[in-house]
Amino acid sequence: MIAEELYDDLQIRWGKLQEYMAQTATGGCLLSADVNLYYMTGKVYNGYLYISQIGEPWFFVKRPEGLEGDGVIYIRKPEDFPSLFAEYGISMPKKILMEADELSHTDYMRLHAAFGRPDVGNATAAMRELRSVKTPWEIEQFRISAEKHALTYSEIPECYQPGMTDLDFQAEIERRMRKNGSMGLFRTFGANMDIHMGSILAGDNAEHPSPFDFALGGAGINDSLPIGANGTELKEGMAVMVDMAGNYTPYITDMTRVYSIGELPDIAYRAHKVALAIQEEIELMAQPGVLCSELYNRALDIAEEEGLGEYFMGTKQQAKFVGHGIGLQINELPILTPRSWEKLKPGMVFALEPKFVIPGVGAVGIENSYLVTETGLEKLTIFEEDIIRLD
Repeated sequence: MIAEELYDDLQIRWGKLQEYMAQTATGGCLLSADVNLYYMTGKVYNGYLYISQIGEPWFFVKRPEGLEGDGVIYIRKPEDFPSLFAEYGISMPKKILMEADELSHTDYMRLHAAFGRPDVGNATAAMRELRSVKTPWEIEQFRISAEKHALTYSEIPECYQPGMTDLDFQAEIERRMRKNGSMGLFRTFGANMDIHMGSILAGDNAEHPSPFDFALGGAGINDSLPIGANGTELKEGMAVMVDMAGNYTPYITDMTRVYSIGELPDIAYRAHKVALAIQEEIELMAQPGVLCSELYNRALDIAEEEGLGEYFMGTKQQAKFVGHGIGLQINELPILTPRSWEKLKPGMVFALEPKFVIPGVGAVGIENSYLVTETGLEKLTIFEEDIIRLD
């Protein structure tokens, strides 16, 4: 069931959860969401993972057939848990963690009843907190994604042809992504956060507000998916922001670069330089123990000091964050918001994305992925950061 090369790293993850359970007097944790199953097992399957406060995990599998290994038990329905626990000598917990923010109400109530209605803690919140600090193996996966991410971005100028729309351009970039190893999907946390492989924002479409909680919006193709490219024709004097996923391993790097169709107005280049200045300032400030709110507030201060506050993180709708954790999902912890009480910790990986939207031109700015180390930040996504001209 567990790949041998992952076993040592998975033990770190199990240990983190068991330490949390000991601190909260919790007897067991039941997980079933794909992201949490993968994090704890290195595999997505249909079923459940059960971890007691002490001991090895148990893998309760519905599908696929044929999984084998220590602790693998096939289960047909949640109501089988009491008899299976008794058969294998597993104690029923008096308090259990369940994925309150990911299970449907029906599944939550059914599982709660199957375990005899014990006290319940929120496994979703616990897992998001635990996943925010990465293990050595996870960090290596980010490095692999970052390298392939940069390779694809280096090929973007080859994707451009005069007369294209933003959708044509994105399709060519997506083809390069898949050829370079992209999984073709990236995961998000939370409801109503649909998007496919990333976002291209050209010209005034960058101003279009979206209901989704991403940094910038875009109208999308129609009202069923109101985000990103919308068929805008790429024309002279237009900025094209490329924010495509680095999903070349299960661990997603996040990187944004700006391309121009010909020359842009001076204000666009000035705003882009301010975004780079914000990035440089945050790189110096971001140390273990620093509040994420301090990083956001300093970014906003710089934008306002430069007279660009009205364009910062949007115009018609301004995002109230300038960075976010990344991992198995694109929007993990921590989040760089004005009121966050989260502090940076060594092992966290986050994306920093100071951006500006210039009416009549488009979006400019930067986004890179960073690892928090004991002494500061390590930039993972290494690629040209100035505006790249497309001809």
